[in-house]
Amino acid sequence: MNLEEKKHPVLAIVVPCYNESEMFSMCVTQLREVLSNLVEKGSISASSYLLFVDDGSRDDTWEQISHSSLQFENVRGLKLSRNKGHQLALRAGLRFSDADITISIDADLQDDVAAIGKMVDEYHNGNEIVYGVRNDRTTDSFFKRNTATLFYKMMSRLGVHQVEQHADYRLLGRNALNAFLDFNEKNLYIRGIIPLLGFKSTKVYYSRKERLAGESKYPLKKMLSLALDGITSLSVKPLRIISLLGFFVSLVSFVIGFTALMQKFLGHTIEGWASVMVGLFFMGGVQLLCIGILGEYIGKIYVEVKNRPSYFIEKCTWLEKNNNEQSD
Repeated sequence: MNLEEKKHPVLAIVVPCYNESEMFSMCVTQLREVLSNLVEKGSISASSYLLFVDDGSRDDTWEQISHSSLQFENVRGLKLSRNKGHQLALRAGLRFSDADITISIDADLQDDVAAIGKMVDEYHNGNEIVYGVRNDRTTDSFFKRNTATLFYKMMSRLGVHQVEQHADYRLLGRNALNAFLDFNEKNLYIRGIIPLLGFKSTKVYYSRKERLAGESKYPLKKMLSLALDGITSLSVKPLRIISLLGFFVSLVSFVIGFTALMQKFLGHTIEGWASVMVGLFFMGGVQLLCIGILGEYIGKIYVEVKNRPSYFIEKCTWLEKNNNEQSD
């Protein structure tokens, strides 16, 4: 990268979208305004653009993306053939970014867009990765705040190293993005992979806003699924917990067996089924739990080994535009 490119880098803002019909017009308006301000300030190139990734939406999100890409030169659209989930949609957008710096943000705009300018400034200060970190979640419900806190603590305890209160709002320089794209795993947990890259990084803090329209795309079920993906993708600690649990249960069983044997020799045994049934149910529950955890890892290995494509691209607005111009 020459000095001029470093001074005026091309910025791509990648925005995964799933059923964001109500939010899209506000989203594209605010993000285009951010780009315009940064171009006027001289922080980024006038060639910077927005890249919206439609994750198989069932409403008219793609139609709005397609219309905006025709209306505005700095808007691009990418459509996945079906819904593949936020993480894969985000990776698709990152893979199609050809910019010097790439920022990812959700379409609900609960992450403050004003932090984009601060991220770009930190990039100019030499940081290859800039994390957007929430330092105020008062707009979230009590349940959302506390489950989020529990989520980060649980992930940390299980050996998944990530930036606390950081989701997927971040800046990646070209070197960091290329390094991330070398990770080809199917069981994807991006916010746990980025800290593994090791490039110079910093944080930008902001207050989380309320969603202005639409509904959350991360209910409790999806949060639990994301946590499970993160744990099985980046940590083997649950397998070690199984080993420790097996050792503990074996130790307890040995003590109980030794005590029962002594009681028999002393003639103090009382015949009954309750203790036997409790022991059977306890051991059965422990075994099923351990088999479930092992099965989760084996299932993820099965998916990785098959190495099927993670997603398929159905439409790409800027390529279609170029083809139409060439045919004209």
